[in-house]
Order: sequence, then structure tokens, then C-alpha cells
Amino acid sequence: MLDGAMGTMVQRYGLQESDFRGARLASHPVMLKGNNDILVLTRPDIISEIHTKYLAAGADIIETSTFNANRISQRDYLCEELCGEINRKAAELARKAADRFSTPEQPRFVVGSVGPTSRTCSMSPDVEDSSCRNVTFDQLASAYAEQMTALIEGGVDALLCETIFDTLNAKAALYAAGEAAKAAGREVPVMLSFTIADSQGRILSGQTIEAFLASVSGYDILSVGLNCSFGAKEMKPFLKRLSDIAPFYVSVYPNAGLPNELGEYDQTPAEMAAIVKEYIDEGLVNIVGGCCGTTEEYIALFPPMTASVRPRRPVAKPAELWLSGLERLAVNGNINFVNVGERCNVAGSRKFLRLINEKNYGEALEIARRQVEDGAQVLDINMDDGLLDVKAEMVKFLNMLACEPDISRIPVMVDSSDWEVIRAGLKCIQGRAIVNSISLKEGEELFVQRAVEAKRLGAAVVVMAFDEEGQATTFSRKTEICGRAFRLLAEKAGYEPYEIIFDPNILAVATGIEEHAAYAADYIKTCAWIKENLPGTHISGGVSNLSFSFRGNNYVREALHAVFLYHAIQAGMDMGIVNPQSQVQYNDIPADVREALEDVVLNRRANATERLIAVADELKGQGTAVQHASDDAWRGECVEKRLEWALLKGVGDFLAEDLAEAVTLYGSAVNVISGPLMDGMGVVGNLFGEGKLFLPQVVKTARTMKQAVAILQPLIEGERRELGRSAGKVLHATVKGDVHDIGKNIAGVVMGCNGYDVTDLGVMVPAERIVGEAKCNNVDIVVLSGLITPSLDEMITVVKDMEAAGLDIPVMIAGATTSPLHTALKSAPHYSAPVIHVRDVSQNVIVAAELLGGDERRAAFIDALRKEQAALRQRSQAAAAPDLRSLEEARGNKLNLF
Repeated sequence: MLDGAMGTMVQRYGLQESDFRGARLASHPVMLKGNNDILVLTRPDIISEIHTKYLAAGADIIETSTFNANRISQRDYLCEELCGEINRKAAELARKAADRFSTPEQPRFVVGSVGPTSRTCSMSPDVEDSSCRNVTFDQLASAYAEQMTALIEGGVDALLCETIFDTLNAKAALYAAGEAAKAAGREVPVMLSFTIADSQGRILSGQTIEAFLASVSGYDILSVGLNCSFGAKEMKPFLKRLSDIAPFYVSVYPNAGLPNELGEYDQTPAEMAAIVKEYIDEGLVNIVGGCCGTTEEYIALFPPMTASVRPRRPVAKPAELWLSGLERLAVNGNINFVNVGERCNVAGSRKFLRLINEKNYGEALEIARRQVEDGAQVLDINMDDGLLDVKAEMVKFLNMLACEPDISRIPVMVDSSDWEVIRAGLKCIQGRAIVNSISLKEGEELFVQRAVEAKRLGAAVVVMAFDEEGQATTFSRKTEICGRAFRLLAEKAGYEPYEIIFDPNILAVATGIEEHAAYAADYIKTCAWIKENLPGTHISGGVSNLSFSFRGNNYVREALHAVFLYHAIQAGMDMGIVNPQSQVQYNDIPADVREALEDVVLNRRANATERLIAVADELKGQGTAVQHASDDAWRGECVEKRLEWALLKGVGDFLAEDLAEAVTLYGSAVNVISGPLMDGMGVVGNLFGEGKLFLPQVVKTARTMKQAVAILQPLIEGERRELGRSAGKVLHATVKGDVHDIGKNIAGVVMGCNGYDVTDLGVMVPAERIVGEAKCNNVDIVVLSGLITPSLDEMITVVKDMEAAGLDIPVMIAGATTSPLHTALKSAPHYSAPVIHVRDVSQNVIVAAELLGGDERRAAFIDALRKEQAALRQRSQAAAAPDLRSLEEARGNKLNLF
């Protein structure tokens, strides 16, 4: 049990200016009323009395009265020089009060309150200059370190960084906590509590709850939680979202409801306690208290609720790398390859270098934006050029990028050969970034020192295969250095395997130098060794290095990259710095050309270089895959093959005429969608699963599919009007945490064409909104969509919430990664209506027709599915090695009821 509000309690005393000044500050030059932190010096009796009231009410933990007791905030009152004294005295007052109440059966604790200041590291105060900041990371860290050192010296048991609205401010506080521990000679746990700024669950600086957790996932934190902004009722969905994924203890201390028009809080202690009881009974929290508007009367109602309740247990820390921009990127087995965009690199892009030299940052940001649009999942930023002020350019560009939400939603890789530049870059990033790179080039001591500093700044690291003897070029040297670096990072720097990204050096092949012939093959061989011997780590590299010998021949370069990536990814490479706009696909490369490329990459022949050079000379001038895509040969195929080609290549030039022909052939627009267009999407999906297509290419396919649906839309509307009456109301939504909507949108079109009234709530839709809309609009079916694995659990949450709301509406679950059995085992056990998993958009219509076709038809349909399900279980039990999930997956496109 945490205490309640300090400010609310102080206001009850009706203090005047003279109380804040006391004798000591009687002649202070500015008004002090409102500076509650100064009261520990001028009215310590009142602060002690407030602590006593909360302890008597049952609080286990009390906070010091130091929310604004830092040099930055106290500057408003010209009290900066008193910061150390204020914090030390506040800690001593709280310590003395807590010790009076503490017993072996109920020990009492003191946490040092550390507020966010009124400034933000991640946002510009100047609408004309997005690179401007009114405070720097170092200024914040210095102010926090001074405050925290005094709090520790005064006797606090822990530090609570609260009301966080900018994660970069929080990272500065976490960095400062380490400095303070060294200065005070004592380490104490750190607790974090952030505040939600909008109904989508983002903090003021734009991060989602998941992104915030990713940003701080590399730190040793006691607890993470929510406070302020909302009342207990409004905070619950965000608390549940946090509690479901936080590998730390979870705290919550909401306001006493929402403020009225006078800024006062009307919720009574009993009303708030009823909602807090839900938190406790549902196992959502470990630490409960109150924020604005709460007093000891509120806190006194909380302890009795916990008498027979089991506390929440933190979820297991996932053994996967969490990166973040404004959104989280979980690097795990669900992503076969992470594309790191390479074009914001002055060494690799002449255009980007020119724009930075010209101070044309607007166009430079457009390069970054285009990479994100084309499928980059991480952005590599490099400013290493002899004619630039590298550190200043890195800071300016990162600050500007942070103010572009459509770019900064993905994580950043800070790339430089100068550690000062990397350090400065990390201090501009609120998300969890990647350092590119550290190495053993200058010895173990500096390697470990930089690794520790990167971790203190919240980053993962790329480790180059480079040591005191130089760059590793052979398999034996690569594995020797990677193995040595791994041991140092694990044993001396505290890294988990998944926080380590090895770069075993992608070097140029086909140079004509014999020693270079095995470079690519040795890299691929090293990938396999790392995956086997250093499990959990990741593997990256700069792919464009491979093809320097063919500069000027873009097609050969891109084809060489495609072949290399195909084999390297199979060996274990799961990340790479690439051009997301690359258009050559492994399957497109003619067999003879692919053989020549693979001979070089895999070092299969002594004359591989000569053969590839000959092939390159023949291909020179053919250009890139764009020209191949516009070749007239594919235009002679049947319309089905032409549409498949258009989707595969992301080419929309001929869609209008091809779709017109397909509609004539298939009889309706909806038949074209469910027929050749969906068949084409299936081909793309299969190639992606086999590692022959990468995410940027799939993104182009998605755009082309949307373009095709848009062309067909007028016909679809006409077909729908011909149907007349409504076949039923359908509610569509991509669940919270997921932004994928291709399948959902297509299914919506197909159902609309079949007479259903479809309400589409869009993407990232929270469970409470889905339930509310379903009740309000009296819908007949709810359709939940999602692509990423966490969406499975969110779908389960929706079904459970529908059960809790007393709904009896059939639910269809769809999406590329949904596993029916996974969901069945965890879904609400007593939900009265059927929950049916579908694997194909055409099935939505079939299922809806059966479910809404009358009681007898619905009962027969459900009975048939149940019989099928029982037969599946029987077959599974009879199997030598029963595996329900594998059996279920093997059933193809059949429907599943649970």
C-alpha cells in the first residue's frame, strides 16, 4: 500500500505565503506559495503530520515531499541552491515517521519522489524549429543525480520516478540513479510510474505502453506503473494492458476520479475503493495508492481488501529483444528478418550526404519517411563524413526525426565509428535504440566500458568481428572474436544474449583477389555457428558491402544481395542493413544468372568471379527489376497470371484494364477479389514464408492489392445495391496492438457485396470499444482480425470482456497467425455464443450465412463443427506423438468452433 496525494493534503491546511517563507526565507525575492517542497524546511511539522496520517491509515510506503525538488523546477522559485538540503531533509522527515510505525510484522518504507520536471527532452518548444529542445539529457541527468544523491543520503529505501510523460526524461533519471548510487555509496531500487495522455494509451511524448516498456526493458527496475491523468475506472484498461506484459512489479495510484469544472475531485473514497478492489481481485497490481484528490480516508479503505488475495506475479521476462520508437518492435521467431533502412547514411547515399551538407533537413527526413513506408523496421542513421560536424548533425537530425511520428514510430540504429557521436545520439532517443557498433579493436577494457555505457543509455549493441589484430575475414577468426565478445558481454557487462547483435563482417566478393573468394561463404558459415553456439543472439550486417565490385550495375548488385540474403537467412542471419526499395527477388533471377551468383556467394568454383563478370557484362544496361516488371512478356499471359504478377511485383500500371477483363470473366467484382486476387496474395504469402520475399516487397504487394480493391469499389457498391435488404450487421476490427488490416479490409468488401452491413472500427481497437460498439449497435456478428502473435491474447481479452458484458454474439477470429487451439484453450470458458476461426476471407460469408440463417440452420452448423472437432481430438489421441496444434494446422482451410 502506497500513500495518497501530498498536494491535496497540503491544500487542506490553508497555508499562506508566510508559511512557505518561514523566518529563513522571509526576504526571498519571489513568491514561494505553491512550492510545496520548500515546506520541509519552513513547515516540517505539517509534512510530518501528513506522513503520520497516511501511515496510520495503513500505508506501507510513503513518498517524500520532493516531487519538484530538482534544480530545474526550483529555478522557477529561485531556490536551486536549496535542492540538496530540501531532499535530504524530506527523506529524514519521512524516514523518522516510517520508523515510528514500522514493526517486524509490517515494516514501513520510504521512497524518494522524483518528478518529471516541466520540460521534455523529446519534444520541441519551438514550432518553427523541431530540432530545438528546452532541456538536454545531460542537464536533466545532472539535476536528477543531485536530487537522488541527497534522497539516498537522507535514508530512502527506493527512488520513485513518477508522472513520467517523456520516456527520454525517464531514461535520464535512470542514468542519474546510477550516478547517485556511486556518489552516495549506496544503491537503492528504482520504481517507475508513467502517465497516460490520451484514450489510445500513449504518453505525452507519443509512445505506447508497449514501447515504453521496451525502452526501459534493459534496466534493473523494481516496479513500473501508472499514476495521475485518469480516475481508477478510466485507468483500468491501461493497467490491464500493462499488467499483462510487464516483467516487473506493477503499481497504480489513480486520481480520485476526473476533475470537475473547478478542477476539484468529486469521487468518494468508497466509490474509488470499489474500482481498486477490482484491480486487486483480478490480480492486476502489486502496489496500490492514490494520486490527485486522494487523502488518508481513501488509503484507509485499501488494506482490508487484500486480506485473502494472492498478489500479482510479474510475467516472465521474454527471452527476446524489445526495440522501440513510438511503437514496440519485438525481434523474435515471428519475424524472419528485420530490415534496417540504409539510406540515411552519408557514406552510403550521395543524395543524403548532399542534403545534410546543404542543411536541407526536410528532404533528408523524406528519405527516412520513404524507407519506413517501404518496409524498413529500423532506421540506420550515420553522419560520418570528414567535412561535417558529425556530432552536431547526428543530434540535430535525431531531434528532428523525433518530431515526425510517422518516422519515429520505428526504432533507430545509431551508426558511427566515433563513440562520442554514438553517446550523443543515444541521449536524443526516447525509444530503445541499437548501437552500431562496438568492437574489441581497442582492447577488452574499453569494449566492456562502452558496452556498459550503452546499456545504461538503454540500447542494444551491434558487435563487430574486429579485435586488436584487426578485422576478421575468415571463419575461424570470426567465430573466435564473436565467442570472446559474447563471454565479456555476459560476464562483465550484464547483457542477455538477445541484447547482442553480431556483425561478422559482410565484405566485398568477386573482387578478383583470391583471398576474398570465401568472404560471403564464411559469413554464412559463421551465422550457422553463432546460432548453434551463442543461442539467443542476433546476426546483422551491411548487405551493400557485398557487391562493391559491381558498382554501376544495379541489377547485378540487387540480385547478388537477394541470393546472399536467401542463404544467410537460412543460416541464421535475422537482421540486416538493406535498401528497402530493392526490387529484385530471388525467384525472379534467371536460373543461369542465379547459378553464377550462387557460385560466388557460396564459393563453389575457382572461376566463379570470371563467370559472374561475364554474366554482368551481358546484363549491364538491363537496369533493375522495375524494368523487368514492365517487360511486355508477362502481358501475354492469361488475366489470372497477369494479376498475380502485378501483386508479386507491386505494379499497378495495368490493373484497371486487367480487372475489367476479370470482372467480365468472373461475373462480379467480389468474385475477382475472392478468386484471382486472393490467389495472387496466396502466392506472395508462400514466397514470404519460404524466405524468398522480404517485408518491403510484401508492403508493395499490399499497396497494389488496396489499389485493386479501390478500382473495383464502384462495381462492388452497385452489386450491393442490387441485393436490397440487409443480411445482417457485422462489426469488424483489428484488435489493439495490431495495425494490419489488409485481410480485414478485403473481408469487409466481400461481406458488403453479400448484403451485410459492415461497421469497420479500423486498427488498434481496444477491447472496451469493440464491446461498447457491439452493444450499442446491436450487431449480429463480431469479426476480430490480427496478424502479429500478441493479437491472439488480445482476441481472447475481447471474448472474455464480451462474456463479462453478458453478450451473446457470435465471434469470428481471423488473421495470418491465429491458432484456433491456442485461442480455444484460453478463451472465456462460459461464453454462450460460438467463437469460430476462419482462414480465408470467403469463409466469413459462409459462416455468417449459416449463423444468421435461422435457429435450425445455426444449430445444425454448430453441431457439424462440434462433430468435426471431436473427430480431430480422437485422431490426435490415437496418434503416436499427439500434437493438437500440428494436426489442426494440417487441416488447411477448414473451419473451427470452440
